[in-house]
Amino acid sequence: MNHSIDPLRPSRRHALGLFGGATAALGIGALSAPAWAEGEDVLTEAQVLRDPDIPVAGNASGDISIVEYFDYQCPYCRKVEPELRQVVFDDGKVRMIWKDWPILGPMSVTASRMALASRYQDKFIQAHDALIAINSKLTEARIRDALAGAGVDIDRLNRDLAGQAGAIDTTLKHNNEQALAFDFRGTPSFIVGKFRVPGVLTMAQFGQAIADARKAAAAKK
Repeated sequence: MNHSIDPLRPSRRHALGLFGGATAALGIGALSAPAWAEGEDVLTEAQVLRDPDIPVAGNASGDISIVEYFDYQCPYCRKVEPELRQVVFDDGKVRMIWKDWPILGPMSVTASRMALASRYQDKFIQAHDALIAINSKLTEARIRDALAGAGVDIDRLNRDLAGQAGAIDTTLKHNNEQALAFDFRGTPSFIVGKFRVPGVLTMAQFGQAIADARKAAAAKK
């Protein structure tokens, strides 16, 4: 189950020719187009999997990427986090990319903007870890306390929130465009390799999706 929304559909055509289908037993939604489309209205593979503005967790040199579109106020994102981390750790060859998609209200946006501002002091992953672990209702004070506890310099954070506001908002805009282009309806939603995974999987299912992604990549070589 994922935390659903009913977003306005983008006026342009859906940008991504979604990847080929994953194993039906996983319940993974899939469309027929096997490759990333190209064009002026189209998001590219590089933008989704190798966005230079999004720090990479896990193995940055790994052969498979998992991209999670998430919200810090989403209880399902919080629930799946430790299991997904364990899968990434156990595999050892997975690039993990967290894409802030703050769809659950203004405080979600505040949390995402602060986490993204933390990357300017190389603390994005620490910020993510601290915020996704908050089990109580988010407030700005609670967010700042969690970030400070994770080693984020709050004075520097405030300067970067102001000075890098345009870049931060552009990242959030791109993340939203990608999520809508994939026709994701809520958080968490994932890309595993080139498979679209709109919802929560178990550890075993994530492992299978990774294996399927590797098999598909090897078949194209």
